[in-house]
Amino acid sequence: MELNPRALFDLARTTVETAVSVPGRVLDLLGAAEAVVRRADELVARTAQVLDETEALVGRAKAVTAAAEGVTIDASHIARTSRELTDTYAPIAQKAQPLAQRFVDELSPHEVDAAIQLVDQLPVLTKHLLDDVLPILTTLDRVGPDIHQLLEVTNDVRQAILGIPGFAFLRRRGEDKEDVDVVNSSVPQA
Repeated sequence: MELNPRALFDLARTTVETAVSVPGRVLDLLGAAEAVVRRADELVARTAQVLDETEALVGRAKAVTAAAEGVTIDASHIARTSRELTDTYAPIAQKAQPLAQRFVDELSPHEVDAAIQLVDQLPVLTKHLLDDVLPILTTLDRVGPDIHQLLEVTNDVRQAILGIPGFAFLRRRGEDKEDVDVVNSSVPQA
């Protein structure tokens, strides 16, 4: 290729233009590089923040996992206890069901009210039973012979009275007087 002055001039001008535009391009390239570095810094900062948040989440997840393990252990214990109680009391409940059903079917509201009143009085009844009735019951073994003696004395007195002359007459007269008093008390007074 032959270079004529015009071609040479165009080449020189293109070279100068290119050379003059290189610093601008380099500056643009540096600006773009700085923007990329800034974006990279922002990404690094955001990545660090995401990592911090992730670590906190992992910590919370570990705590939740530990709590869940505790709840699972508790639930397992409760289930085992419930199963044991069910196994123990199910046969009893099945046997008691007809009796309980009969009790509920035949229980009236009046009887429920009476039972509630009785339960309300249990403290008073207990006090009287312990303080009054039980001490008397402990002396009953000594009362039996005393009553027997009293009956013997009463029988002796009766026989003595029957032996009094004229007692039969007095007795009949007393009975007649009682009959008249009964008749007079049944007649309305005017």
